[in-house]
Amino acid sequence: MKIVCQIRYQIDPFKRAQFEEYARAWLTIIPACGGDLIGYFMPHEGTNDVAFAMIGFESLAAYEIYRARLKSDEKSMANFAFAEHEKFILREERTFVRPVSAGAPL
Repeated sequence: MKIVCQIRYQIDPFKRAQFEEYARAWLTIIPACGGDLIGYFMPHEGTNDVAFAMIGFESLAAYEIYRARLKSDEKSMANFAFAEHEKFILREERTFVRPVSAGAPL
């Protein structure tokens, strides 16, 4: 894994259960579409409206292929529709980061 897409979600704190259902669906969809899912993370203590997801890829090109697969996957489209209908995601931000290694930079 050379890059990680970190997604920061601002969620409706009164709809955390719906977001968790949404996140659980991605646990199988993301790997099926080519992402190396590190995990989804729910609010626990402190801020109650911020959640995260982290997905690894070999490159930005691999990420773009993954995104294209998501757009044509039936389960993915159903999960996106669920989020849109229930309106539990208020904001979403994507940041691409790379792991720090003991050797030379990647």
